[in-house]
Amino acid sequence: MKKTLLVPVFLFFLNFMYAQQEMTGDFLNLNKPERLEWFKAQGFGMFVHFSFDSQLGVVISHSMAGASDDYLNRFVNELPKTFNPKDYNPVEMANLAKLAGMKYIVFTTKHHSGFCMWNTQTTHFNIMNTPYGKDLIQQYVEATRNAGLAVGFYYSPEDFNFLYENGLQVRRRFPEPIPQNIMTKYLELVELQCMELMAQYGEIDIIFFDGGEGPLQEKCKEVVWELQPNIVVTRGAIKTPEQTLLGIASDEPWESCITMGTQWAYKPTNEEYKTGARLIEILIETRAKGGNLLLNVGPKPNGELPEQQEENLREMAAWNFINKESVEKTGPWILPNEGDIWYTWKADENTLYAFLTQIPGWERGTRREFVLKSVLASENTQVSVLGQSGELVEYQPGTDAKTRFEQKEDGLYISCVRAQRIYNNSQWTNPVVLKLTNVEPALEPPVVVTKATTTTNAGNMETIIFNGEVVKTGDAEKLKVGFQYREYAGFVEELYSDEWKETTTVPISKTAEFSIKPNLRKSGKEYQIRAFTDHPKLRVYGDVIRVRF
Repeated sequence: MKKTLLVPVFLFFLNFMYAQQEMTGDFLNLNKPERLEWFKAQGFGMFVHFSFDSQLGVVISHSMAGASDDYLNRFVNELPKTFNPKDYNPVEMANLAKLAGMKYIVFTTKHHSGFCMWNTQTTHFNIMNTPYGKDLIQQYVEATRNAGLAVGFYYSPEDFNFLYENGLQVRRRFPEPIPQNIMTKYLELVELQCMELMAQYGEIDIIFFDGGEGPLQEKCKEVVWELQPNIVVTRGAIKTPEQTLLGIASDEPWESCITMGTQWAYKPTNEEYKTGARLIEILIETRAKGGNLLLNVGPKPNGELPEQQEENLREMAAWNFINKESVEKTGPWILPNEGDIWYTWKADENTLYAFLTQIPGWERGTRREFVLKSVLASENTQVSVLGQSGELVEYQPGTDAKTRFEQKEDGLYISCVRAQRIYNNSQWTNPVVLKLTNVEPALEPPVVVTKATTTTNAGNMETIIFNGEVVKTGDAEKLKVGFQYREYAGFVEELYSDEWKETTTVPISKTAEFSIKPNLRKSGKEYQIRAFTDHPKLRVYGDVIRVRF
């Protein structure tokens, strides 16, 4: 039997003056500037996708869409009866997040299914009506706050259980508007649930709204900003790319949410995890581009983290323990990277960090040399390897561990040793980080923009044209421009893909638009494209766009 929605006798009406609202595109955005600056400084957070359907190891919530009546009935009425995360330990999870370098956690209070993980009065479809029978959100908030981490909520304005109870098809996009009488109840539900979340757990730092774009999401944002004006709304107010990163650096706050494997919630079989090393690289790239990384975990039905997820976090914790200052409270350098060397910058300390990535087989005690073309040393410059004293290599008394550097016309030459013993076998495949103080930019980089593609027809054959624009030449008198492209690997698989093909280049000496016809035949495939410009010293990329051709 379907349950009846319990609605408290009080209603909450908001009186907002829209003339005073700040708008970001079509989105209401009342995030305070100082709170956004605080958020940017956090840099790294843990996302937790957890709900009662973790028992099945299926995609969270979405198995309800297109499901049979029998499936929906058992999903809503039977599956909660066996949900008992008795081994959930929020203290251990918060401590592990902190070790990994995370500054905040965002926990799923309610996903699209409508199942609430807190003691709500708005619906019987909640964790109190399970064998567990305790407010899991209360425990999460207390443990996270006690660990000194910022508290974040994920909340879905969409509610599949509400649709099911009201006789509507379970789906995310409706071809026709929801009837007004049902929409009124829908808005009342999300309003009351957001009121509960804002009123029951003290100050909440961050909230991530997923879905319900339009009236549902706008109502949620109105409620949380009215009750907690200092809260930072991420999705719904700032850029939140999912399973991908921005292609270029941005001074505006942004947050990328990434899974360790292919699924948000627990997937017991057929899962393919990224390595800890790859996750560290993703964190580095995110920080180099000025963003926050929200890295997801999906606890098992009993509340424990899957072994591989914990192991990845502990590998990140080891790297963070050595290199934490390079990703904490940093911003972008004049460009994100020079090939496999990535950068972060602390302007107030005049300190640059260079991440040496993709160096297989760098044996402990051996020396490597690198050239940083965008960096100019001064007479007060110092260069060191984070975590190392530069004084010895254990068990190698004759090895010189010092870091040396020399400024030349074409760049800053650095010679350093991987000296620290991290693992018992001395193998360490993760990035080594250089710290450079009292340096400045050696050049003014150009800026290139990737623009929308166009097509032409010649001889009954459709041809694609890549388009770009140099909007700033920097300090170069002459540049070369071109494009890179690759087949789009897929929503989750994109971050595993790094094989780009390249067009020919053409010279350019001023700000201007440019176009190149690639050697591509129409195939119905989807491609990623990015423009680039070659400065005499280095290459600079534009953002990545997707096109089907």
